[in-house]
Amino acid sequence: MSLPISKPALRAKALAQRNVIPIAAAAFAERIAVEGLALVKRLHPAIVSAYFPLPGEPSPLPLLEKLAAAGIKTALPVTGRVGTPLVFRLWRHGEPTVKGKMAIEEPLPEAPEAAPDFLFVPLAAFDRAGHRIGYGAGFYDRSLAKLRAEKAVWAVGIAYASQEFPEVPHDAYDESLDYVLTELELIDCRAGP
Repeated sequence: MSLPISKPALRAKALAQRNVIPIAAAAFAERIAVEGLALVKRLHPAIVSAYFPLPGEPSPLPLLEKLAAAGIKTALPVTGRVGTPLVFRLWRHGEPTVKGKMAIEEPLPEAPEAAPDFLFVPLAAFDRAGHRIGYGAGFYDRSLAKLRAEKAVWAVGIAYASQEFPEVPHDAYDESLDYVLTELELIDCRAGP
């Protein structure tokens, strides 16, 4: 596929846009919690993973809290070596964390490993066909490919509407999202753009 903008250039543009748009972060976090919980309850996964947000990223932490309160098992990713899939460990909101290799909070090493079948994932850019650009290391693409080879897995990107582009460059190894949740809408990417 040939597009006029490269993945690194689009990533930089999307993150720059995300950082200048004034968004009510707490209101968006609550929207993620409400919409995310409703989607999980509709699809009935066994284990849901989300991420511990970096500065500027929409926060799924209130969602993880609501999921745990509803009796749903939750997990966070643990970053390993570049070129490998993420390891997921069970974690409930409020449990201790440690800074991982990417300076992101992760569950303690003794937390049990898990294989989530529903993942809320961060991203830099997306399109309505479900293509996403992450931060460039490919951890989520490898993780989704591994999990999807074993069972049905849903992937939901969480992003600001400003991170949407008409078309995002993608390769054969890129894993698509099923949904994208923004501060404005829940986009069903399975229906096509």
